[in-house]
Amino acid sequence: MIGLGDIYKVMEAVVPLYAALLMGYGSVRWWRLFTPEQCEAINRFVSLFTLPFFTLEFTLRTDPFSMNYSVIAADAISKVIIVVILFAWAKFTTKGSYGWSITSFSLANLTSSLVIGVPMLKAMYGPFAQEIVVQLSVVQSLVWLTLLLFVLELRKSNNEITSSSPVIVVDSSNGGGDGSETDSDIEKVGVSKDLNVEKPSICTLMKKVMGKLVTNPNSYACFIGITWACIAKRGHFEIPEIIEGCVLIMSKAGAGMAMFSMGLFMGSQEKLVTCGASLVFYGLTLKFIAGPMAMAIGSFAVGLRGDLLRTAIIQAVVPQSITSFIYAHEYGLHAEVLSTAVIFGMLTCLPVLVAYYVVLELIPN
Repeated sequence: MIGLGDIYKVMEAVVPLYAALLMGYGSVRWWRLFTPEQCEAINRFVSLFTLPFFTLEFTLRTDPFSMNYSVIAADAISKVIIVVILFAWAKFTTKGSYGWSITSFSLANLTSSLVIGVPMLKAMYGPFAQEIVVQLSVVQSLVWLTLLLFVLELRKSNNEITSSSPVIVVDSSNGGGDGSETDSDIEKVGVSKDLNVEKPSICTLMKKVMGKLVTNPNSYACFIGITWACIAKRGHFEIPEIIEGCVLIMSKAGAGMAMFSMGLFMGSQEKLVTCGASLVFYGLTLKFIAGPMAMAIGSFAVGLRGDLLRTAIIQAVVPQSITSFIYAHEYGLHAEVLSTAVIFGMLTCLPVLVAYYVVLELIPN
């Protein structure tokens, strides 16, 4: 059962994040400490250094041999459901777009489980629920955030290739036989990518994408962590303290620097909430309704029951992943929507989580 002490533990985890957010916001909005170029550099530092170490640190401590594969399967089914729906929306409707499909997937499926999910689920259902949340966080980093990174890089590389506009010379003379040409006879025209630029081949595009990913530390962090975890758990030994210290000195800054970077981004915008009320509602609907509904379908599909079912559904209600904002900012895709989703999600998550807890208690075991 949830008590005031449990709520306080959640606040202990959330309030420092908002302190970092406020300091980032004030650094730009009030104190003018950073230029836009410096803000971009800070976000890049977070994306390429602190977040990979943060991911590495918690995957190093995972026990891959004790994972609950039924819950992981339910989580996979739920995400595949969302992917199929969003792909069909982008492919077969006039209002759909692949860019918004990527953002919608992040809004519906990616969570900050370690920040809020761990203390909240432990208070609700005990230590086993905490372990489930940690396992799903590892899978999220290993599989889904890696795929998100791949798709964002694919989109960026495709745009870079197709946006190169060659300049051609068009002869607009009236056909006179003197062969003379003046400035009015010749026009330099930039050719639209939609008309005359050939789409890049799959091989060209994939080569460019993989070339970018192999230089991105996020591509390695979780794989290195889970590989070490397998070796360590099988051999029954601990990570050397000197190695652990090297990881911790960077990983401890992960969540705080991510929130600080988000504050810098918000402070650089004209308005505190730049995406508008309709997009805020859209994001919260995906997070608090669509995501948990998909997880419920996946959970029933694999036969989850009792507290395991409740844990699986409630962890899907946990607020938006901070990492998804960092990636969105780095790749220039709806960062304002993701930042708003993180902030409003954290502000509204406690009553929503408690409401889900009360409703799910009515489901018989």
